[in-house]
Amino acid sequence: MRAALALAAALAAACLSTSASAQKSYGPGVSDTEIKIGNTMPYSGPASPLGITGRVIAAYFDEVNEKGGVNGRKLNLMSLDDAFSPPKTMEAARRLVEGDGVAFIFATMGTAPSSAIAKYLNSNKVPQLFLISSASKWNDPANMPWSMALPWAPNYTSEAAIDVAYARAKNPNARFAVLYQNDDAGKEYFRGVKEALGADADKAIAMASSFEVSDPTVDSQVLTLASTKADVFMIYSVTPRACAQAIRKAHEVGWVATRFLASGCANKATVMVPAGLDAGKGVLSLGSLKPFVEQPKDDPAMSAYIDFVKRRLPNADVNNVAALYGYTVAEALVVVLKQCKDNLTRENIMAQAANLKNVPLSLLLPGITLNTTPQDFRPIKDGYMLQFDGNDWVVASELLRGT
Repeated sequence: MRAALALAAALAAACLSTSASAQKSYGPGVSDTEIKIGNTMPYSGPASPLGITGRVIAAYFDEVNEKGGVNGRKLNLMSLDDAFSPPKTMEAARRLVEGDGVAFIFATMGTAPSSAIAKYLNSNKVPQLFLISSASKWNDPANMPWSMALPWAPNYTSEAAIDVAYARAKNPNARFAVLYQNDDAGKEYFRGVKEALGADADKAIAMASSFEVSDPTVDSQVLTLASTKADVFMIYSVTPRACAQAIRKAHEVGWVATRFLASGCANKATVMVPAGLDAGKGVLSLGSLKPFVEQPKDDPAMSAYIDFVKRRLPNADVNNVAALYGYTVAEALVVVLKQCKDNLTRENIMAQAANLKNVPLSLLLPGITLNTTPQDFRPIKDGYMLQFDGNDWVVASELLRGT
């Protein structure tokens, strides 16, 4: 009887083992021990200051791997330099997918580089997961079911609308001057301003001026805009150099206006310091991530982030929103991969990303969580108005809900 029971138990265990094994389902780039993850990042070129995002992601994954990985699998990040050049992004994506056999492309920096590879990845059913852009175009699951962004704030259109509403609440008759980057991101910001102003747009917009990412300076555009003496100056660029130049030049010519800075440029290290801390005092920007606090007293999450950067990247500036964002987007990916369990097909990875329910991340501001559905690919919809006080970004409003 004992022998029979032992045999029955062994057979049951074998059946369970076989069943568990059968439940494992892998796509390209995944094995029992590894998940290959592709990434492109501007480690060189005009947006190279943003390369710190990629280095923080790599360091975060190293720490996850040292603790056993995700469900026992190590995260193998393959990160290539695209210099913020869309043709180079395309070349790198092909190499990662067709040569290196990655499971998916993750956290590509910027709207234009991400746009360059979206059709290729969607045609080949390769997830383009948590790309770094606030463009509203990425909320299009019907036409781009394999592309999802994870921005640092609500999308560009929503951000511009919130900025306009905030400005008009202070001054209903405000006239607006807009500096915008001449690409998809900048044009969407400007479109958001016009839509928010509605029938008043022609009267309320004193002037708008565009610039190219490759332009050495934006001084001439700022001087022209300053001549309007507009009440509100909107700086809608995603490249730190242009943002810093615009703040500095407006200050130099004595243009007194309420200044709004694109959320991607709300960065002390790469924008406010080069612009001059005094020049940036009072600048506003919408944000969903916690502003950096050098000595957090009651925020263990911020303390953990600071400790992480100092240990893993001792030469990096911990007060760099691009670093803080890298930590956050890496944390978000780990959540998705944990949800996948042993079903790591490309289809299920995308399905889990499209089913996030009130997911808290350690560095999101209070009341903000990740939420997605198969019909709504916007993980973040809400934010707070932040203000630069001459030394740090501080929260300057209640939670502002997006639509």
